[in-house]
Amino acid sequence: MTVSIGIDVGSGVVKTALFRVEGGTPEWVARWDARIRQRVAFQLVSESVECVLGKAGLKRGDVDYVATTGEGESYGDATGHFYSMTTHARGALYLNPEARAVLDIGALNGRAIQIDGRGKVLNYRMTSQCASGSGQFLENISRYLGIAQDEIGSLSRSSTKPEKVSSICAVLAETDVINMVSRSIPPSDILRGIHESMAERLLKLPKSIDVRQGVVMMTGGLALDTGLVQALSDGMEKQKMGTRVATHPDSIYAGAIGAALWGAFRHDKLKTLGRLPEAS
Repeated sequence: MTVSIGIDVGSGVVKTALFRVEGGTPEWVARWDARIRQRVAFQLVSESVECVLGKAGLKRGDVDYVATTGEGESYGDATGHFYSMTTHARGALYLNPEARAVLDIGALNGRAIQIDGRGKVLNYRMTSQCASGSGQFLENISRYLGIAQDEIGSLSRSSTKPEKVSSICAVLAETDVINMVSRSIPPSDILRGIHESMAERLLKLPKSIDVRQGVVMMTGGLALDTGLVQALSDGMEKQKMGTRVATHPDSIYAGAIGAALWGAFRHDKLKTLGRLPEAS
């Protein structure tokens, strides 16, 4: 049996997952997540490790591999680091074995990743840094509108007359929203318009890497935004893409899941080859 911990240090949230893998079968034992806000990210990482160990009833010496991903490369107590594209690919496949592409939408950018049935990355494409298709942009808009994050999706889906945002620049798009508010456009129509604009831009990513069919699994902070999920689904149907968008209640953990699973795989591989470092 191999025990591994995966830690995904994002721009806004730290996600941690602890797995046991036995006979090639993974068991998700414990999880933890917290927003970074004004706190030191690596202090949260250490806190997260202690938390998942406590939930699993384990000690640090019981863990075979601690894998980081995202911005966690400098974490001193990690065994190894994996690129976030590979961890999100593997995590997406764990959550949905039918996934053949990933649409990862985080705080600062979005990206599409084409994968095969083993979670291998075949191709990818990212948005530009100034794009208005990120979680931070949507968070800023919801704050301006005085709407809680968990209300965005349901409000957007209740829209009857979406007011589309035309600008691709986040700063100018926020100015558009201010103008909409001054014209007494309902928040639901503003949010639905934003979601449709984001979806239109985000769907260009899988198309650009020739993802034309199969399940596109959403990961990252916006994977649970039901308004955006609906806009993406409607956009795929409108553009006759042949793909189907999917999400999962644990989609935000995809990077941490993938890191843990790749960590367990690397440990077992090194063990088979007799290359594991001796315990100190």
